[in-house]
Amino acid sequence: MIVLSEDSQRTSGKDAQSMNITAGKAVAESVRTTLGPKGMDKMLVDSSGGVVVTNDGVTILKEMDIDHPAANMIVEVSETQEDEVGDGTTTAVVIAGELLDQAEELIDSDIHPTTLAQGYRQAAEKAKEVLESKAIDVTEDDRETLVKIAATAMTGKGAESSKDLLAELVVDAVLAVADEDGIDTENVSVEKVVGGSIDNSELVEGAVIDKERVDDNMPYMVEDANVAVFDGALEVKETEIDAEVNVTDPDQLQQFLDQEEKQLKEMVDKLVEAGVDAVFVGDGIDDMAQHYLAKEGILAVRRVKNSDLKRIARSTGARVVSNVDDIEADDLGFAGSVAQKDVGGDERIFVEDVEDAKAVTLFLRGGTQHVVDELERAIDDSLGVVRTTLEDGKVLPGGGAPETELALELRDFADSVGGREQLAIEAFADALEVIPRTLAENAGLDPIDSLVDLRSRHDGGEFGAGLDAYTGDVIDMESEGVVEPLRVKTQAIESATEAAVMILRIDDVIAAGDLSGGQIDPDDDDDEMPPGGGMGGGMGGMGGMGGMGGAM
Repeated sequence: MIVLSEDSQRTSGKDAQSMNITAGKAVAESVRTTLGPKGMDKMLVDSSGGVVVTNDGVTILKEMDIDHPAANMIVEVSETQEDEVGDGTTTAVVIAGELLDQAEELIDSDIHPTTLAQGYRQAAEKAKEVLESKAIDVTEDDRETLVKIAATAMTGKGAESSKDLLAELVVDAVLAVADEDGIDTENVSVEKVVGGSIDNSELVEGAVIDKERVDDNMPYMVEDANVAVFDGALEVKETEIDAEVNVTDPDQLQQFLDQEEKQLKEMVDKLVEAGVDAVFVGDGIDDMAQHYLAKEGILAVRRVKNSDLKRIARSTGARVVSNVDDIEADDLGFAGSVAQKDVGGDERIFVEDVEDAKAVTLFLRGGTQHVVDELERAIDDSLGVVRTTLEDGKVLPGGGAPETELALELRDFADSVGGREQLAIEAFADALEVIPRTLAENAGLDPIDSLVDLRSRHDGGEFGAGLDAYTGDVIDMESEGVVEPLRVKTQAIESATEAAVMILRIDDVIAAGDLSGGQIDPDDDDDEMPPGGGMGGGMGGMGGMGGMGGAM
């Protein structure tokens, strides 16, 4: 009986496993050279000539045109890592690729994938226990450690020359926005300005918005300003239904205009009465209202993004109001200075000198657009790890130290586990050593010598011993200040294991004949995939995966 259509493709058994493993390894291999302080960058060029130069694993994988479904599972590992922690994306992907590589050898030796999956899960659970037992406690008062964590996340990402300054700015920013509800790094706005050097980057305790005053007659700067924030408009209200008014006399038209002007004047008078010095409006401001505001010396900005309105309110302590008639003195925020300044040829409004600002702005400067773009990615990673550290209060040494320790512990653990799962746990231990090995390779060192030295020091009980990529020596990473959050490692191991196990359990890949990748009809109530739909497009990209590593 023929179940599939003639032109469909089906790969099953070891061929399917081999194909999926090869795809996963290819993705991992493409970002492996970016790992560590001596990692190389990738240049990604799109069809329209746009260029991205980056060292960031998740950015590389997002920008790459990957079609293979198994390869996309590995890309998801990096995206999960980015969402959860903000750093360690390359580490997670490289571990996932190496787990698949080790599994391939065992599958060739007739170890069943289900046995492998069981062993991998046991190893991941044990690894998590070991890391949590060895983690170092950190509090928010330990500023020195927080700065080291921020600097470690930036290492090797183009910002290295100024990482000490930037790390201080990142820690200041995260501590500023922390409150009893937790830490939301969305309250740290990152503004990029091309021009100047990275050393000119600064932290503004307050909000910076890419807007100008609505009227040239308004003051450029208001000191000790009471700030009002509206998410509506400063305009005459229109009727909610379509209405038609017949005017039979020119005087009636003038009465209409006078009434409109009177309403606008009353709005501005209401602001003056409340003591407003600067007003930020989400929608428009009527021309006549602009005139009255300028006359009263009030600095006004219109069409401010909703996110910026919230940031201004949060930093100044103002309350967002929808109706001018509702404005009270209690709704106003305070800023020592609201000013329009020229930054890199663009006018921006600075709301600063705010006491206890709960929203801040990081100003990043750089010589070219590519430099500031990469700087922003480094800062994002750094903000993520400092936030994670403050939330969890646990860190680990870097430089391949945790992976080397885990490999030793897991080999001992494997001896206590019976059956074939023991081989899977040993393979897991070998896979983790890909991190110190890759760090050595990317630094131009001999990976075998480096691994032997690391194992020797860890055998002697030195948990913090890691590889110095600059000198090639094995040193104590904790005293050297190379530390990263516990969650970076635990999340990387968890997501890498899950992705590897999922890929290993696939023994049949069925691709439709229509490789254009048809879509499911949104109007069709039946959720079944149509012939020629869904996976076909994904599988069609398999041919291009082989050359991907070289193309990078």
